[in-house]
Formats: sequence, structure tokens, C-alpha cells
Amino acid sequence: MPDAAEPSATPDPLTLPASTVPAPRSAPAIRWGIISPGGIAGSFARAVHRGTASQIAAVCSRSLDRAEAFASEHVPDEGAPPRAFDDVTAMLEAGGIDAVYVASPHAQHHDYARTALEAGLPVLVEKAFTLDRPQAEDLFALAREQGVLAMEAMWTRFLPQMDVLGQVVASGLLGEVASLAADHGQHFAFDPSHRLFAPELGGGALLDLGVYPISFAQALLGDLSELAVRGSLTATGVDAQSSLLARGARGGLAMLDATLLARTPTEAWVAGSAGRARLTGPFYAPGTLTVDLDDGRTASFTHPGDTSLGMSFEAAEFARCLHAGLFESPRMTWDDTLSVLGTMDAVREALGTVYPGESAPGQWLGAR
Repeated sequence: MPDAAEPSATPDPLTLPASTVPAPRSAPAIRWGIISPGGIAGSFARAVHRGTASQIAAVCSRSLDRAEAFASEHVPDEGAPPRAFDDVTAMLEAGGIDAVYVASPHAQHHDYARTALEAGLPVLVEKAFTLDRPQAEDLFALAREQGVLAMEAMWTRFLPQMDVLGQVVASGLLGEVASLAADHGQHFAFDPSHRLFAPELGGGALLDLGVYPISFAQALLGDLSELAVRGSLTATGVDAQSSLLARGARGGLAMLDATLLARTPTEAWVAGSAGRARLTGPFYAPGTLTVDLDDGRTASFTHPGDTSLGMSFEAAEFARCLHAGLFESPRMTWDDTLSVLGTMDAVREALGTVYPGESAPGQWLGAR
């Protein structure tokens, strides 16, 4: 008689790679000067103070009252008046800071960052890094010339969950990657005076919200090409909504959405021939990564520590790069930033969004 079939072996439990991102508190301490003390600057300042060894040392706003109010809350009082300024050059010349964080509306990123770089100070610039790729190329060329660090503050790229997900994809655990999707939609009532609807401030869904899905896709699939774009504009001429289908240089199709017209799940997933990985919404913030393989195994990675301090990871990465003498971060390289901006330029061109000072998206007339 034939031998009885042996029972199939139970696969080993799935174990995800460990994060290689160091704890933010372990990074060297530096002194930050903040330009434009809005809501995101407040989140950054709280993350710096509570999550890293660094501190906010100075702040600049066009309104001195606003700068003083921010300094009173976020700049330690060490027996001297709060370091508040209403002129960027004055803040830079006053000394006492090691780096500058630019948190202004997009249209002001280039000028503020250029001023800091010309003064020899390294810069961390909020995403989107600039209005378009030529502006970023100008800043990176200047940073190289000056021999100082410049980095885009795309905080998602520095979170432990993105590091683990990147390892999962690169290792082939999901098999051959076929598809990736990410969305970021928030509902804003139309208001021509709001920065999101103002062309002169770099308004629109793409630079503020769409940069997250596009940067997520570029991180995992490589540079995006073969773009297919659909969308709509607001009455002020900035993009209200965009949907992008693109192919990644490392394989796989990306389906990416951004909108000002509705709140979407803000989730992200990547699927391959052997399984899927998903980041819970909002995918760009600290959360949970879940990997489900076709063989039935599953495992999750949850953000370590306080989820309200996600920006501490980008601040810590910047401090490490600064002390290591690097001009760019290996976790968010200049090429990464340029690639993402190039994709957004192409999307804006397809939609017909042109900012003041451009003859067409990506053809910035103010480049030096």
C-alpha cells in the first residue's frame, strides 16, 4: 500500500524586519531657528522639545507680535528675552542657531531657504520643498556650493514604519510588486483668501496633500513615469483634485489621489505576487503597518512611542546628518526630492495649473 501522505508543514510565523531608525532622543543636540511660526511649526517645535535633545532657539515672522508669542511658548527662557524677529536676515545675523526650519507657505520656501543657505546655514524645508523642480535644483546647487546640508521635511520618509515597509518590499517578501495605492483628501470650503486656494502662495491639493502619496510611491517604486492624469481646478486656477496612474522604475503601477473636495480614508497599500502590506490612515503619520502573505501568515509593526511626536524623527535625522558633515540625507536624498517635484510639475502641466512667475509648470522664471 502507498505510504500515507505526510501532513504539510506549518510555515514559520511571519516576523517583520526590525526598524533601523535610531531613537530621536539619541541624535546630537542642535539649535533651531524657525521661519514662519504657523501650525506646522508649532507641531515641529513640540516634537523637537519633547522628542529630541535639540531646542528651538529663535523664531522669525513678518509679525513681531506673532514671533514673540511663538517664542514665549517654544523658546526656552534662559534669563534673556525670547529670541523673536520680524526680519529673516536679522535672525540669521544674530547667531545662536545651527540650522533653519522653513515652515512658510510653499511660494516662500525658495526665497527663505536661499537666504539661509547664502548665510551658510543648513536648511530643513517643509514639503513640498519648493514650488517646482527648477527652484529645488537652484537650492541644491547653492547648498553644494556652500557646503551645507539641505533637506526636505517629508516627515513620513523618516518614520520607523516606512523604514520597515521599505525593507519588506526590497527583500521580496511581497513577491513581485504589481500595484500601489495611496490617497490624501481633506474637505475645505472654497475660500479665495485661504492659502490652499491662492496661486500666489502655491495653493492647490497637489503641493499640500498630493505630495504625500507621490513621495510614498517614489520611495517604494522609484521614479514615476508613463503618467496618466485626471483632475479639476478651483475657480482660482489651482488644482482641486487629481488622480494619477503611473509606473515605477522598480516595477509596479501606482494609483495616487489628492483632493480638497472630500475627506478620504488616507490609507496606503502595496501588493505583490506573494502578499500585501497596508498602512492604516492617515498613512503619512505614525501608525500601524500590517503585512498579509498569501500563505496565510500575517504580522504587524506599530509605531514605537508617542504618535504625536512623529516630526521628531525628521528633526533627529537632520541633526545626525549635520554632525556627520553630510549635504543630504540618505533617507530623503536630493534626487528623491527632485523626482517628486518633477512628477508634480508634470501633473500640474496636465491639469493646467500655473503659478505666478511660471510660463509653465517646472519652468520657473526666477531661477538664478
